[in-house]
Parts: sequence; C-alpha cells; structure tokens
Amino acid sequence: MKILIVEDEIELLTAVSNYLVKENHICELAENYQKADEKISIYEYDIILLDIGLPDGNGLELIKAIKQNNLRAGIIVISAKNSTDDKITGLDLGADDYMTKPFQLSELNSRIKAVLRRRQSNGSSTIGFNEISIDTDSKEVRINDRKIKLTRKEHELLMYFLINKNRLLTKEAIAEHLWGDNIDMADNFDFIYTHLNNIRRKIKLAGGKDYIRTLYGMGYKFADV
Repeated sequence: MKILIVEDEIELLTAVSNYLVKENHICELAENYQKADEKISIYEYDIILLDIGLPDGNGLELIKAIKQNNLRAGIIVISAKNSTDDKITGLDLGADDYMTKPFQLSELNSRIKAVLRRRQSNGSSTIGFNEISIDTDSKEVRINDRKIKLTRKEHELLMYFLINKNRLLTKEAIAEHLWGDNIDMADNFDFIYTHLNNIRRKIKLAGGKDYIRTLYGMGYKFADV
C-alpha cells in the first residue's frame, strides 16, 4: 500500500513512516502544505495521513483539493486539535477517519487497514477476482483456495491490479506505485516485466488463469477480456 504522510512534526513524521515501512507499506513524506499539494497533484496514493495544523496552510484545504481532483485515496486526519468542529468539518469534506494526537502507531495501522477495507472491499478483509483472492490482513494469496507464495513486490503488484481491475495502468503508474519517489533512480522498467512474469507463472501453476492483459504502447489491464 502506498501512503502519503503529511506532518510538520519531524519526529512524529519519521516515527510514523518507520513503523509503516516495517508493516510493508510504501511511504512518502511531506512536512508542509506546499510539498503535500505538489505530491497529490502528481502521484496517486492509497491512503493519505493528513495533519490539519501545517505551518504554511490548513490541511482541510488539502482535503478539498483531493476531492476536487477526484483522487481515490482514503484520508485519515491526524491532528493535535481535539475540536469537534474540526473533526466534523474534516469528515464533511470527505475524510474517512480522524485521529487525535497522541496516538498508538498500532492503532493507526489498524485504522489504515479499516479505511482500505471500507473503500475497496465493502468492509471485507478479502479482495478477490474470480478464482483469485487476497486477504489484506494475513496477506495470503489463494488461487481456488490454494495458497501461493509471492514476494513482497509481487504481492503489492497483484493487489494493485485487483484494486484497479478493468482499468488501464501505465508502466509509469505501476513503477511509481511499487517504488515511490525512488523510481526516479531507475534506468528502465525491466523489473516490472520480471514481476509480471513471476505472477503469471505462479498463478498458472496453481491452476489459475492469466488476467493480465498487455496493451502495447499503453500499459496493462487486469480483466477477463
């Protein structure tokens, strides 16, 4: 899962990022309004953790920008303000959850999972497509109820396809989702082909079908036809 953390307290920003990275999430950081605004205008995220009280702007305005641009990210507001008005305003603008500082990192991780489930699988911990299913809690991948073993990046890529089934995904979008800002250091997209071939092979060996469609010159689509 790709997460943008918007927080001006550097110590908290680092602590949250380190914890979520250990939970196998990809994290990008923004310590102020301007940087966060730039990132959401360029990149796509699964979850945005958003502090309201930023030094150069109000985080509530970022929620408006996210919604106006029809971005699909779930939003969790994190703020030192325990104001009912701020909470109601954030939720009314489209935030999915609200946490008041200080909070336990384990609870934050649970809230992130809950938001993802609500937005992408109607509250279920399982995301599926025909004979393929992924348990977002245990991270188990099954083909016709037969468990298969994927690497971390293969798992992230298959999850990305399932969440975006029937949508065209460009190579650039896939690469940026898997590697975040670090993709700027990549010379080519050969690693995508490697991951795709491995996923296809493992699914077929388990008796599943290959739903990854190559649209030459455009990208890929996960679909029946």
